[in-house]
Amino acid sequence: MRHKIAGRKLSRPTAHRRALFRNLVTDLLRYEKVVTTEAKAKEVHRLAEKMITLGKEGSLSSRRQALTFITDEKVVAKVFSELAQRYTARSGGYTRLTKLGPRLGDNASIVQLELVE
Repeated sequence: MRHKIAGRKLSRPTAHRRALFRNLVTDLLRYEKVVTTEAKAKEVHRLAEKMITLGKEGSLSSRRQALTFITDEKVVAKVFSELAQRYTARSGGYTRLTKLGPRLGDNASIVQLELVE
């Protein structure tokens, strides 16, 4: 039984799953929208909101924490300058999931994960 165990395994080993999440979060913060499956998007939006919250703190410690997860230094700079200023008045809820329907190949539910303006 999986009582009180958070997160989805997505049928991947831990290292592969972590790399997938890092890449998706980096792309979401770079392009401000990404199209993926619903299960992946629900996991990624939690991590992306944590990165934006680190950007709002703005300390050297939070910048280093973000650099350990986000794979591109330019994206980290964007989070700490542009996105942190955009979301100063918001106390959370920086992302939005929009359902796009099933994927043709395997009928997986596809969503668009985007940053709220």
